[in-house]
Amino acid sequence: MSTVVVALGGNALGNNVKEQLEMVKQAAKSIVDFVASGHKVVVAHGNGPQVGMIKLLMDAGKDDMPLVECIAMSQGYIGYHIQQAIRNELAARGINKEVATIPSQTVVDKNDPAFLKPTKPIGAYSTEEEAKQIMAETGKHYMEDAGRGWRWAVASPKPIDIVEKHVVKKLLDDDAIVIACGGGGTPVYDDSGAWKGIDAVVDKDFASAKMAELIGADTLIILTAVEHVALNYTKPDHKDLGSLTVADAKKYEAEGHFAPGSMLPKVQACVGFIENGGKKAIIAALEKAQDAIAGKSGTTFQ
Repeated sequence: MSTVVVALGGNALGNNVKEQLEMVKQAAKSIVDFVASGHKVVVAHGNGPQVGMIKLLMDAGKDDMPLVECIAMSQGYIGYHIQQAIRNELAARGINKEVATIPSQTVVDKNDPAFLKPTKPIGAYSTEEEAKQIMAETGKHYMEDAGRGWRWAVASPKPIDIVEKHVVKKLLDDDAIVIACGGGGTPVYDDSGAWKGIDAVVDKDFASAKMAELIGADTLIILTAVEHVALNYTKPDHKDLGSLTVADAKKYEAEGHFAPGSMLPKVQACVGFIENGGKKAIIAALEKAQDAIAGKSGTTFQ
């Protein structure tokens, strides 16, 4: 029985609680498809839109909640929605399995250069004019996000370890479906032998790859809004890729084919997983998840 780590994008979860409750039903169908096919499954998810909205709401209420606490909050409510949707889908198919959400702490280096250059877009989209006004008023850094608008940008250090990896492994060994590393996990660092939170957002693709590596997963599958990794994306010479070697992925990255904050971290996460001993990594569309793991859709890295 193989182990699969499935990474769901935060943008695939909707723009509000009502939308998310509906959209996780589709994600649950794909996840339970893996379970029905005999795979052990860990689910990770993004929180880019959600954590930014939590932070804005807390600030509007005059409670200056640190970003790291907002990430922990997002793990709880998004995990609850995914956990509930998976359990309901399991029941509909007559499958008896436990589902558990583990709010996860992701270890980072507090001296990671990422803290000097915020690159992770989170929260709601703004126009360029709105973003510049917010930057002038608050000192926050905003960035243009893949042609979709401007968003608040925060530091995104690389994950070093996952504190709860052994708990995740034990639950998998007990045949449970595990939701972990939500939003990339709550970032922490070693402060003289004690874990301490730090304001940042770890990219969920890198965190998922690190989790997959640490628990010895066979496959990492990153589910997103497009069916394939592509060269010259949306241009006249657009070309979908069914498979990629590590060498070719690095070559295309150097040529600038993958957008930062969008496809680039997904490709880098897949490459890193393979280089660290993973058997297979896949980037695919959420609705084509089962086809992707069967090699009929998506882009496969081996």
